[in-house]
Amino acid sequence: MQDRYIRIIISALLIFTAAREICAQQLDSTVRNALDARLSEYFAAIEREGADVQKEECDFLIDTCKDSLMRQHVALSIYDHYVSSKVMGAEAVAIHVFDNWFATGKVKMRNDSEMMAARVFTEFNRMSLIGEDAPELTLFDFAGKPVSIFGDDRSGRYSILYFYDSSCATCKLQTILLRNLLQDEDFPVDMYAVYAAGNKSDWKAYVDDQLTINAENVNVFHLWDPEISSDFQRKYGVVMTPRLFLIGPDGRIIGRSLDAQALSQMLHMIFDEVELEYGSDESVALYDGLFAGSVPSQNDVETVSDYIMSSTLEKGDTVMFRQMTGDLLYYLTLQRGEAFKEGLDGLIKGKILSMPSVWKSEDDSLKVVGMAEMYHDLLSKSTPGKTVPDMKLPGVLLSKGKEKAGEFRLRKLRGKDNYIMFVTDGCHVCAAEKAEARVMVAEDRKVRILMVNVDDVLSSDPALASRMFDSFDLSVLPFIMQTDRKGHIVRRYMSLAD
Repeated sequence: MQDRYIRIIISALLIFTAAREICAQQLDSTVRNALDARLSEYFAAIEREGADVQKEECDFLIDTCKDSLMRQHVALSIYDHYVSSKVMGAEAVAIHVFDNWFATGKVKMRNDSEMMAARVFTEFNRMSLIGEDAPELTLFDFAGKPVSIFGDDRSGRYSILYFYDSSCATCKLQTILLRNLLQDEDFPVDMYAVYAAGNKSDWKAYVDDQLTINAENVNVFHLWDPEISSDFQRKYGVVMTPRLFLIGPDGRIIGRSLDAQALSQMLHMIFDEVELEYGSDESVALYDGLFAGSVPSQNDVETVSDYIMSSTLEKGDTVMFRQMTGDLLYYLTLQRGEAFKEGLDGLIKGKILSMPSVWKSEDDSLKVVGMAEMYHDLLSKSTPGKTVPDMKLPGVLLSKGKEKAGEFRLRKLRGKDNYIMFVTDGCHVCAAEKAEARVMVAEDRKVRILMVNVDDVLSSDPALASRMFDSFDLSVLPFIMQTDRKGHIVRRYMSLAD
């Protein structure tokens, strides 16, 4: 993130310098070439960022240009770069620049024909961008029966959408490569092979000779639309063939403008069993930085885990989702405090145990799922909203500035605000919390705090200690929870010092 800001500052300085030169020299070829070279450096610097980041930075760059001539040159250079880029997903940035700057009239294109070409490009690419839901199509099989694809009825599998023409030389090459790939690797995918021309006999002969795929796990559907009633050309930008897309189980486009080699790389990333390592020093430093600066909340943890999911799994990158989510799991298990513990609970239930199709390898079961199940068991003990277990524990009750030793029933502490503290001897954190507890009771007569020494229970009544460990997560001490007057658990994993 810091590198991104540095790039923005440096690039702005370069553009401002070029602006002074342009104003002085009327945008001659020398200045234009110097500016273009700097823009190329800028494009290279942000190329590995996501599309949303590149959109923001392109907007920033254009907006810094106050001279209209220079702004037009920069905006056109950016648009031309992303229209012609071979990087998958670059079209989204080009469309954004067109919508935000040219279509609104903030910046003018060179002439009307260029503007028309840009409108056509936008119209034929907008609906099939990376991350968008694959547009629904109703096509026809050999028997003339209508077949709807990418509607509400989904197979839950990855899908390949391949538009081709039997008279296209490039299509013939890609068809052979695609056929060999799917037969050799036998990926569990659905392939929709769409003939984009109108000669049925040529289509049938081509399928029989070139596009018959014999693979156990590959489902192939041969379709066409001779009347183009589905509007597939506009929806998927099929201006020319071949046109190849990869679509995730959720119906979102994760690959576009592919060839057989690029498709092979993506499918191997999805289906190959990759062994990952979690909890590295780098990942700890990353999450330390994210949660630094203020006391985090449970919502902060959920925001981070949701962002990981939206920027990886929802865009088809299962490996990166597993890596970052696994790192977050390992990080949270090492942290104290309510926000981290409750956030860990949400992460385990929402991003790991509920996704067996993602965490499916033996390596996942050993390193992630097993750990998640263990912590899920701990976190499921005495959750907020439930009634505290009905047991009597020995301890010291702090109330109205006084301390009383004895045995106390947890459901009947009878204070407006009750706190139950499980502590152990020789723990400096426990000592600090106990000191803070005495301060709280002295300042607020409505507060009651029961301090339970876990060591004393273990030594005096092992059976009671076993029941106590079954009822509360005492894996890390101190463990502090708050209950109301009726014994309902309000909060847990608290720190009175905070």
